[in-house]
Amino acid sequence: MGFFMGLILGIAVGLAIIVGLVKSENARSKRRSELATIIAAFSKMTVEDSRKIFTPESYPSWLVFSQRQKLNWLNVHLTKIWPYVNEAASELIKASVEPVLEQYRPVILSSLKFSKFTLGTVAPQFTGVSIIENGENGITMELEMNWDGNPSIVLDIKTRVGLALPVQVKDIGFTGVFRLIFKPLVDEFPCFGAVCCSLRQKKNMDFTLKLIGGDISTIPGLYGAIEGTIRDAIEDSIMWPARKVIPILPGDYSDLELKPVGMLEVKLVQAKELTNKDIIGKSDPFAVLYVRPIPDRMKTSKTINNDLNPIWNEHFEFVVEDASTQHLVVKVYDDEGLQGSELIGCAQVLLRDLQPGKVKDVWLKLVKDLEVQRDNKNRGQVQLELLYCPSGMENGFTNPFTQDFSMTSLEKVFKSGVNGIESHENEKAAMQKKREVIIRGVLSVTVISAEDLPAVDLMGKADPYVVLTMKKSDIRNKTRVVNECLNPVWNQTFDFVVEDGLHDMLILEVWDHDTFGKDYMGRCILTLTRVILEGEYKDCFQLDEAKSGKLNLHLKWMPQPIYRDT
Repeated sequence: MGFFMGLILGIAVGLAIIVGLVKSENARSKRRSELATIIAAFSKMTVEDSRKIFTPESYPSWLVFSQRQKLNWLNVHLTKIWPYVNEAASELIKASVEPVLEQYRPVILSSLKFSKFTLGTVAPQFTGVSIIENGENGITMELEMNWDGNPSIVLDIKTRVGLALPVQVKDIGFTGVFRLIFKPLVDEFPCFGAVCCSLRQKKNMDFTLKLIGGDISTIPGLYGAIEGTIRDAIEDSIMWPARKVIPILPGDYSDLELKPVGMLEVKLVQAKELTNKDIIGKSDPFAVLYVRPIPDRMKTSKTINNDLNPIWNEHFEFVVEDASTQHLVVKVYDDEGLQGSELIGCAQVLLRDLQPGKVKDVWLKLVKDLEVQRDNKNRGQVQLELLYCPSGMENGFTNPFTQDFSMTSLEKVFKSGVNGIESHENEKAAMQKKREVIIRGVLSVTVISAEDLPAVDLMGKADPYVVLTMKKSDIRNKTRVVNECLNPVWNQTFDFVVEDGLHDMLILEVWDHDTFGKDYMGRCILTLTRVILEGEYKDCFQLDEAKSGKLNLHLKWMPQPIYRDT
């Protein structure tokens, strides 16, 4: 009996195991089939499909979707004809770059010329090509290129003391994007009149300098001076928007040459929450701004000592040559005195994002490197006011006196809103004397209320009041104290006579009143640009340097224009 029971139990267990294995195998087969279907779907997925499915944050920083087509065929042919290209291009590059080198020649040198220039035997490799659709009468092509060449480049350098030094440029490594513009299109072979060549993007450029028959490091400062000169010459001569126009058919191609298309007015207002680079004390920040990184076009602000929330309130003006591709770069440094400067962070604004003729107030987050897509570390923020004015823009931007009258574009915007003087009267006055407008008026500030102020007293309350200061004139006013309140209401109005509204600022500081002193609660800094342009507005402003808190303000501007002789 026990034997039969064991046999039946064994058969049942065996059948159960077999059924379980079959079901498991069927499930695995089904999963494999589903996985194969998913993989097949992924294999058919385009780049645009992946962008719709995944957010940009899902991709690693090193992943780049390229729109460029491969050019293996071009690299094969270029290698064959490179000896001829080298001979022709070497003379062209030498003739183009040598005058620019002389222009940026360091003061310690009396002469800086090429004694030998060839591109070597290694041809560059083009890794991709793309066609830019811009709707113009031409074709724009961008070629991505890598070059680890073996050129023979020797600079003939003469110092102020008459010492001749042959310096070799070697170990050149370059990665970048060249832009070719075939324009204008014509009905005569080869169907375009000229070619514009330019370096659209410089991803990487490395080289070393060697003094032939000696050590260049024995002359202090020489290596850095020559390296800086070479980089500045490349930036000025071939880096976009600079370009080399090569006529193909006879004709006038002056419209293809580099020329200004507008002016960018920048007010560097302030920065906040900057990273402290000093071990003792706080950083001493200053800012460098530029559209093109050429020494004579880069602007530097004043240094604010021992402050992580500096207020600059400085105005700069930049020439714009291509608003569709150029951008404004801001780099904030910590001044270390004789030890040089240490970068705190940088940011950029694309000029194509600015509406012509409209002032834009922006806060930019500082990052370590503009090429890095994501930087999670808090390095601080910088505030700018931007105004882009294209050349020849009408509707209020024409100078009220004369075309070569000395006013910034921002002053022209303000002047266009001043009443009481007709345009023909302005023209008549301009014939007699050049005068410069000063934005003078009365600023009326109503401190309405505050919300959600931080508690600074032991009982979880505060006794807040607001101190109002005009930065340039240092005129101060303050509200009454509201006892034991974190949402005070003041409804007090203060009038300030402002002598130069374009360059003045309003600073509002919130303090907690104590019997034996006062506690700082936060501040709000405002330029007068918006109230001068709009005339009057009411808004809510977040307190800086505070955990929480907002100020509700009403501002009104009553212009009283005056003029000064220049």
